[in-house]
Amino acid sequence: MELGLKGKVVLVTGSSEGIGRSIALAFAREGCGVVINGRNQKSLDATASELRASGAEIHGVVADVAKAGGPEEVVQQTVARFGAIHVLVNNAGGIGRFGAFADLTDQEWLDVFSLNVMSAVRACRAALPHMQKQKWGRIINISSESGVQPDPFMPHYNASKAALNSLTKSLSKAYGRDGIVVNTVSPAFIRTPLVDEMLDRQAKEKSITIDEAERAFLRDLRPNIVLGRAGRPDETAGICVFLASDQASFITGSNYRVDGGSVASV
Repeated sequence: MELGLKGKVVLVTGSSEGIGRSIALAFAREGCGVVINGRNQKSLDATASELRASGAEIHGVVADVAKAGGPEEVVQQTVARFGAIHVLVNNAGGIGRFGAFADLTDQEWLDVFSLNVMSAVRACRAALPHMQKQKWGRIINISSESGVQPDPFMPHYNASKAALNSLTKSLSKAYGRDGIVVNTVSPAFIRTPLVDEMLDRQAKEKSITIDEAERAFLRDLRPNIVLGRAGRPDETAGICVFLASDQASFITGSNYRVDGGSVASV
């Protein structure tokens, strides 16, 4: 399918590794100019070098988008480098500390909301005027199955992803007549480097292999994933590229779950 994205300018926050990296690579392969973002210069440079092998123009911006001024800086540098921003993928996010409700502090709640919600709020606020001016824009917020099917643990993360889903719907209503569509993509259990680190720790604690640790995690905490495995980062990237294209121009305010069938509701 010809997606017609060649020449579009795409910003993917939190894209030095994992799902964000795969999303950036997918857009680069479509011939887009891609801005990647992370907090570590070394890892960002390494990812940029890998992505340039696709032939695309890649620009890396070091910034902490969980802090005020960070998202605005990344959008500003995107427009300064390419003259426009057509697609914004708010991928930066994190779980914070695994914990039960009674154990989490106010600051832990605020930190997770700053990263998962306010980073998207600020990036959208900075990007939307440019999209309005060109009468065309795509915003894709990377959420989680936990936003609609919360776990009994990490309630701060679950609530932040529910808030991100609501933000998507609000923005889709507010900016549709400007030619801007806004959607959510919600992965489930994806084998990112952070997940691999967690599984590796569990494997060492139990003296089992990392694959056995994955199966134990799925059995105990994600039994509803009917495909019986973790997802890959590139399996989230494909739907993001489609939602950015004109093939998806009549889709807005929707939540696309990449969850292996985990969410039980229709």
